[in-house]
Amino acid sequence: MEIQYSLRQSIRDHMPLYVFVSVLFIMGIVFGALLVNALSLEQKQEVTRYLGSFFHSIEQGVVGDAGYSFKTALLGHLKWILLIWLLGLSVVGLPLIMVLDFLKGVLIGFTVGYLVAQLSWKGLLFALVSVAPQNLIMIPSVIIASVAGITFSLFLIKNRFLQRSAGSVKQQLASYAVTALALLACVFAVSLFEVFISPHLMAWVTPHLIAVSS
Repeated sequence: MEIQYSLRQSIRDHMPLYVFVSVLFIMGIVFGALLVNALSLEQKQEVTRYLGSFFHSIEQGVVGDAGYSFKTALLGHLKWILLIWLLGLSVVGLPLIMVLDFLKGVLIGFTVGYLVAQLSWKGLLFALVSVAPQNLIMIPSVIIASVAGITFSLFLIKNRFLQRSAGSVKQQLASYAVTALALLACVFAVSLFEVFISPHLMAWVTPHLIAVSS
């Protein structure tokens, strides 16, 4: 309850930042979707062959080691949250946080855009079960981490360069660290879902895609 209250309070206090980061993220998604059109024919054929092989492996029930898959998924998601958190500890990291938000949007937009461009509504269906579920948690987590990082970075600017005391550095750092720990718990849950639930969802959809991708 206390964490939920703190989150609601944070959103109210930093609403302009949440809107700004969300818009930046959406711009990245749009750019990533448009980037699909920039691929050459050979690049599209190469990705299509990879997708076809991926779909066949899912249909045949080829599953990798769950422990290794979980470790890979966890580290893949953790790098975004931890990197944003570390960048927030410095003034120079502020613009880099924005760059990461845009790039995260580009990656998602390109993935979904390519699936839809090549497989039409079936690609959208596959994106809904393979990309959307975990990102329903990861996207808000990245946005929250980014706002927290930007806020702490702005606090450092006010405290060190503008000589405006906005509270204890230790207190602000402790609050920043608590936010990161809460987000790490979300990342852990997302990784579990991606490894143990997503493959079953993709296996359910894949038979409808084999004929299209082959």
